[in-house]
Amino acid sequence: GYTDQLPEKTQKAVFDAIEQTKNCTGMILNFALNYGGRAEIVTGVKKIAEKVQNNELAADDIDEETIRKSLMTESVYPYDDPDLLIRTSGEERISNFLLWQLAYSEMVFTDTFWPDYSPADLAEDISKFQQRNRRFGGLNEEDKK
Repeated sequence: GYTDQLPEKTQKAVFDAIEQTKNCTGMILNFALNYGGRAEIVTGVKKIAEKVQNNELAADDIDEETIRKSLMTESVYPYDDPDLLIRTSGEERISNFLLWQLAYSEMVFTDTFWPDYSPADLAEDISKFQQRNRRFGGLNEEDKK
C-alpha cells in the first residue's frame, strides 16, 4: 500500500517488521495496508507513462506484462495473481482489492466472519476450489458444444 501516507509510528512498525522478516523463506505474507486497487492501477499507469515520456519504453510495447510489472504485487511474482480469493463475512464483492490481479481468480464467498474462520472452513473452501474447472478466460470442451 501507500505507506508514506501512514503516521510515522505506523510506518516505523511496518518497516521494522519488513526488516525483521526479510530473510524468512517459509511463506509469503502480504498485508494490504492503506491499499486500493484503483489507486494501484493509477500509480502503475503513471510509472509506465513516465517511462514512455523518458523514451525508456515505446507506447506500442505496452502489454499485460508491462502493466503487471508496474503494480505493487510485482515483488511477489510469480505469486502475484491469486488462484483463490476467499471472502468472509457474507460480503460478495471484491471491494477495490487486487482489481488487476484477480482477473482469473476463483472466488469463494462465506458467511463466516474472519475471527471465526477455522482450518475446517479453509479446507472446505479449498475443496470447492479444487472442484472448479479453471478456464482462464477460455472455453472448455463442453462450452464449445
